[in-house]
Amino acid sequence: MNNIIARMSAKISSKVTDERGDVPGWVLITLMTAGLVVAIWAIAAPALGTVFDQAISRVVSF
Repeated sequence: MNNIIARMSAKISSKVTDERGDVPGWVLITLMTAGLVVAIWAIAAPALGTVFDQAISRVVSF
């Protein structure tokens, strides 16, 4: 019984110390998301600016 517990304990401790995560994958996902936000913002900025200007002019005209 002690042998089984020792093997299980060794497996658990090796799993805990071995798990480092996928840092490069998360970095890539973060950079790609930021790139998509910048690209979409560059395309949508003129339209959003026009909508904002129209909204402000309607509020000011009251």
